[in-house]
Amino acid sequence: MGGIGSGRRYQDGKQTTTDMRALDVRYLHRQGLLTPGRTSSVNWSRCGNIIASLQIEAQDQQVILRYRCQRLNSDWENMEYPVTLEKTGCHLGGQRVWFRCPAQGCGKRVAILYGGNVFACRHCHTLTYASTRETKDDRASRKADRIREKLGWEAGILNPNGIKPKGMHWKTFHQLQLKHDVLVNQSLAGIIRRLRLFEEDESPI
Repeated sequence: MGGIGSGRRYQDGKQTTTDMRALDVRYLHRQGLLTPGRTSSVNWSRCGNIIASLQIEAQDQQVILRYRCQRLNSDWENMEYPVTLEKTGCHLGGQRVWFRCPAQGCGKRVAILYGGNVFACRHCHTLTYASTRETKDDRASRKADRIREKLGWEAGILNPNGIKPKGMHWKTFHQLQLKHDVLVNQSLAGIIRRLRLFEEDESPI
């Protein structure tokens, strides 16, 4: 696992939340991995291959994280430390679970920790959200892909539209399909504009 400050950076020197591995307490809670006494593993994969993993030991009001990390130009190091859990009430009943950021001097209540040498909140890692760097056509493409996922269609706006999912009302399907097609047209128009600007920059003087 990379450390704080590792990974892709942009002109302003900040990484985005998608550049680092996320540990979401809501996912752990839904999967029952926060039950005291339970030990489990969380893996991150790329192209079907596991590229990182950590072990979680759930205890009362905290979890113990165990994993190995490698700092720049140094040997692998075994990491083990507790992360406090906190529960708050929901408006409609029930409780929501949070992490308390374990980085020294923080303790911020968050739903997601981002993996470096230490799993910490995005503020400690000085991360920004990837969506803040999107162009309008990038955003349209992302929203269109979300609709494709909801409809069970193949990902990618250049792929053909699929069919209505079984059990979905035709009215809902047509509304989603129309919204999808509008977003695709917006995204493609933006791509064409950028290609034209690129061609103009490359044209001989």
